[in-house]
Amino acid sequence: MIKKFFDKDDQQLIAKLAEHYRAIIELIGEDPDREGLLKTPERAAKALIENTMGYSQDAEAVVRSAIFEHPGSEIVVVKDIEFYSLCEHHILPFFGTVSIGYIPDGSIVGLSKLARVVETYARRLQVQERMTDEICQLLTRVLSSQGVIVVAKAQHMCMMMRGVEKQHSATVTMQYSGAFQDVNMRAEFFRMLEAQK
Repeated sequence: MIKKFFDKDDQQLIAKLAEHYRAIIELIGEDPDREGLLKTPERAAKALIENTMGYSQDAEAVVRSAIFEHPGSEIVVVKDIEFYSLCEHHILPFFGTVSIGYIPDGSIVGLSKLARVVETYARRLQVQERMTDEICQLLTRVLSSQGVIVVAKAQHMCMMMRGVEKQHSATVTMQYSGAFQDVNMRAEFFRMLEAQK
């Protein structure tokens, strides 16, 4: 959930970050007192706080808050959860979707909580590979399941607007545990993704 209001502690952090953004604007040769840039340091500070709010969230608590008994044992899939993150190497955005599958073993989790877990890990300085792994490890540890699979597909601005400048590239990462170590179970998961199109 995006931060809409900032408390007193946030205001102090915003002020400190804004000072640094003002200095950066000067260092690149711009005039921070120019009309269009007067409020940019504060806006940039607020945006950084919003885009890194995952550091103040507890993904495990999110999942544990909505676990329910369920006797079924068929794959549950939540497809194409949008995410936006910041690459830890260049602090440039990368964005895409995460699809999650798990096989219940006595309980299920509220579907919106899977999206919140993605949001929590995405809203940090991140690399896609680690984000995918963190989501899978958490759900494997906290859910009562026979297995978990997480697939992320993203575009990275650090590849698109700098360096090799490849605008049409995409990165796909996958992590899985338990029953999804079986290639047939992974194939079933991907069939379910295709069936939802």
